[in-house]
Amino acid sequence: MPYELKNYNKLTLAIHSTDDSFGFAYRENNSSLSEKFFTKKFEKDLCNNLIVDFTNFITKENLKKINKISVSIGPSNFNASRQIIVLARTLAQQINCSLYSFTSFELMAKRIAMKNNIYCNKDSFWIFKKLKRRGYIAGKYEISISDNPNKNITIKEKIIPKIFEELKNIEFSYQAEYSDIEDLKELLNLSNQNSQLSSSNTWNKVLPLYPISPIN
Repeated sequence: MPYELKNYNKLTLAIHSTDDSFGFAYRENNSSLSEKFFTKKFEKDLCNNLIVDFTNFITKENLKKINKISVSIGPSNFNASRQIIVLARTLAQQINCSLYSFTSFELMAKRIAMKNNIYCNKDSFWIFKKLKRRGYIAGKYEISISDNPNKNITIKEKIIPKIFEELKNIEFSYQAEYSDIEDLKELLNLSNQNSQLSSSNTWNKVLPLYPISPIN
């Protein structure tokens, strides 16, 4: 059965966090006409607020329609990353659906590439985040442009974000730029791309990305 028919009226759910906010989004598969977004700055009791805000965000009827979930694993706020991944894993297990995961830098990579016109003459670049106490978190990304008339741009994560004491001999590097809505949209896009390529993932394989300890 074609992908479009098999997933008719089904929803993709995205769960994301940044350094100071978190958010949810859903979209009817392969359609941007049914998107719904929610974003919020962190409060002291994130654990309880996360569940309350999620239950207010999505109805029971729409929760039953979810057939895949996409979550960001960091690097971002330590506690938020851990809690949104627990939420995503629990939902995927209970609903019995695929759970896809992407680093926060991977979500912003295409946006940064297009903003800085990197795709015009460079095939790879770095995204970095300066740490308060030591070094950097940085990841490497490669640009691929399709041969079809639309010249679609895709990004491959060549080196997942990790700790560097110094960024030596790294050309074409750009500072991380979180964007709640745009990152949620990319989570939805990447999740649907993986589904169409028959690339599935199970909830028990998804873990937070912790390049640094909470004190950093």
